[in-house]
Amino acid sequence: MKNIIQTTNAPKAIGPYSQAVRVKAKDFIFLSGQIPLNPKTGEIVKGDIESQTEQVLKNLGAVLIEAGISWKNVIKTTIYITNMDSFPKVNTVYQRFFSKGPPARATVGVDSLPKGALIEIEAVAAIE
Repeated sequence: MKNIIQTTNAPKAIGPYSQAVRVKAKDFIFLSGQIPLNPKTGEIVKGDIESQTEQVLKNLGAVLIEAGISWKNVIKTTIYITNMDSFPKVNTVYQRFFSKGPPARATVGVDSLPKGALIEIEAVAAIE
């Protein structure tokens, strides 16, 4: 279903993402941006960018499971972070969730996020 597109005629991916992803799908799921809220307390998890990134990805994973799909179905993500200097740390955590055939991705530096979060991630997934 998911075909990773890579060319040497464009810059190589500099992180855990693909240049492009082609899919044949019956359906798409658009996952709203998740911030690092603890689902039990509704509060931002305490800690550094790694802790917050981990929680964001766990939250997205829970939505994927509820939709009956998994990380392999994710074809595109957008990451919003408040400090681009923390981007390598985000990549380290992100790569654990997308170790094989990572989705296409964009990363955007922003001034602020809801509830003072350091990171937010949204995703698009495809269903075969």
